Amino acid sequence: MYRIARAAGRTRERRAQATHPPRLRPELTATGPDEVWSWDITALKGPAKGIWYKLYVILDSYSRYVTGWLVAAGEDAVVAKDFLADAIARNGTAPRAIHADRGGAMVSKQVAELLADLNVHRSRSRPRTSNDNPYSEAQFKTAQVQLRFPGPVRVADPRAGVL
Repeated sequence: MYRIARAAGRTRERRAQATHPPRLRPELTATGPDEVWSWDITALKGPAKGIWYKLYVILDSYSRYVTGWLVAAGEDAVVAKDFLADAIARNGTAPRAIHADRGGAMVSKQVAELLADLNVHRSRSRPRTSNDNPYSEAQFKTAQVQLRFPGPVRVADPRAGVL
């Protein structure tokens, strides 16, 4: 009986169900270079066990060009503000928007005031959602895996074909 009713389109949910509109994720789109930047901070291993450095990187979302980078002893709001101001000054123009996750330096008052003074829109990742720029995350992974600090310089051996 139900097979015949389903074929005729006569079966449905009879209770009133609330339907919610699909939730749209906000997206920043760039149509050219220097419109949208993405920046993040990651940890890099130091020369000895227990020593870590922080790598700050700004990436242009359109061209994937590294607009600025800095290795610092720790994550600090003042260092982050100076880093962003220096990258914008060296670039010659401020981007339309800068995307970051919700790290301590990214949501700091110093960074917020700098970007507000420059009329740059701030964009942040949604809470508990990992949707950062995949290119910057891939770049961080490469830096963490490939970095050999302070190991000896390795020279390519033409006979072996490897480094």
